[in-house]
Amino acid sequence: MSAERAPAGVDTTVPSVARMYDYYLGGKDNYAVDREAAAKVIEASRETGTDIQVAARDNRAFLGRAVRALADSGVRQFLDVGAGLPTQENVHQVARRSAPDSRTVYVDNDPMVLVHARALLAGDPRTSVLAGDVRDPASILDDPGLAVLDLGEPVAVFFCAILQFVPDDDEVAAILGAFRERLAPGSHLVLSHPFYGERPDEAFDEIGEVYTRSSSGSFTLRTRPSLQRLLAGTEPLEPGLVPVQSWRGDREPDFTVPSYLGAVARIT
Repeated sequence: MSAERAPAGVDTTVPSVARMYDYYLGGKDNYAVDREAAAKVIEASRETGTDIQVAARDNRAFLGRAVRALADSGVRQFLDVGAGLPTQENVHQVARRSAPDSRTVYVDNDPMVLVHARALLAGDPRTSVLAGDVRDPASILDDPGLAVLDLGEPVAVFFCAILQFVPDDDEVAAILGAFRERLAPGSHLVLSHPFYGERPDEAFDEIGEVYTRSSSGSFTLRTRPSLQRLLAGTEPLEPGLVPVQSWRGDREPDFTVPSYLGAVARIT
């Protein structure tokens, strides 16, 4: 993909976390600056005992299983915050296989994500794409485009591989709290977040440096206890907060290896 073909407003001189993630997943919607940054993260991740490309695929599979589980349980509304570039098995596609009447809203602040998502979903009255920032919940919750959803009824809100770009734990807790306060009982929060395993913090310094120079400006891994605290006020569904590949998947949980942790938590 050349700079000359970049959509208006897309900066091809700074790595984009959405385009880097697209590269991890084997996508083509990325530029040389993204591939260079992603290659550094891939190399550094292997030095920590994991592989970011495998972890990204596991995280994507977790999102799909969470959508299916919630749709099968009766949830019909889905809000994907920090949705990233469209790929296969998007939230609305997975949900509609179980619940054809489901409605989905995607949110991101990356111009390229918005261009691609809006093109993909043009003419679909049961979906919407919003420009919003996870660090400003009001920019999402008060957007007229959210009217596709009825906040008086249960909504599943996804924060998959996005909260690591908010460095302060108190701010993350406030973000989740702002959504909890506006959501009806029976709604769910779906989280996935990278964590250290048993590796020392310093092992991830190079990864953090790459992301500091990206569009996110920061990157924060968190421990299992700190992520459990973020779920306060909710009821995690079984099996709780576990490595994403083990959330209703086929692998036993291993908390020693760096990975993504994931949970689906009900708001009562």
